Amino acid sequence: MLKKWTVLVGIFAFISCHTAQKLTTQSSESHRPRFHFTPPSMWMNDPNGMVFYEGEYHLFYQYYPKSTVWGPMHWGHAVSKDMVRWEHLPIALYPDSLGMIFSGSAVVDWNNTSGFGKDGKPPLVAIFTHHLMEGEKAGRSDFQYQSIAYSNDRGRTWTKYVGNPVIPNTQKIRDFRDPKVIWDENSKQWVMVFAAQNHVKFWGSKDLKNWKHLSDFGKEFGSHGGVWECPDSFPMVVTRNSVPGRTNPKHLDSP
Repeated sequence: MLKKWTVLVGIFAFISCHTAQKLTTQSSESHRPRFHFTPPSMWMNDPNGMVFYEGEYHLFYQYYPKSTVWGPMHWGHAVSKDMVRWEHLPIALYPDSLGMIFSGSAVVDWNNTSGFGKDGKPPLVAIFTHHLMEGEKAGRSDFQYQSIAYSNDRGRTWTKYVGNPVIPNTQKIRDFRDPKVIWDENSKQWVMVFAAQNHVKFWGSKDLKNWKHLSDFGKEFGSHGGVWECPDSFPMVVTRNSVPGRTNPKHLDSP
């Protein structure tokens, strides 16, 4: 019996080592992580704008292409068919006169509510925070505001909306950032949630360009020891015994 077990252990060890050897030869970059996305080089932080369109998963991310430390933020961009093997695309969004490109989200505007689409195809629309560093350094409080950009070529090139910012910071809130947008079928509108210091704000829009304030949440609830960064919003089904989420991984940005 001991000999049989010894043989079996030896076989399993051989299979295991052989499999591991195969995995290590799949990439030509021996020090590149496999299960964690990394940019081609330099600094990255928050993932942004995850969306699925025409067979591709899109991943945008906070990116500074000139250093390995934080600097003026861009939106890096990559696409994948399986969320394992990623193709790096050119930088999607660059800083401009309104500021650096901070975190946000992206949607497929299936019904072309924005009017940005062409040739009967829906545009991809990115919603992000502009951060004006000059305003922050000058001691102002209104240096963050929400803006949008759109693409009509599957995310390969982007055009910033000429009417930016779509939500100016009229209340002069220092931490006024990280918009997440979804389509709410019940109210037939886009709903945006974003951080406003230690609570969140909800805004609504029919076309992604013109927004109205809906409500605030968190001023009297939850933790107030810091900023409520990068809030999310998604539908949940409430039953008698549980609150299950939807199982479709593409549901968040699908009207």
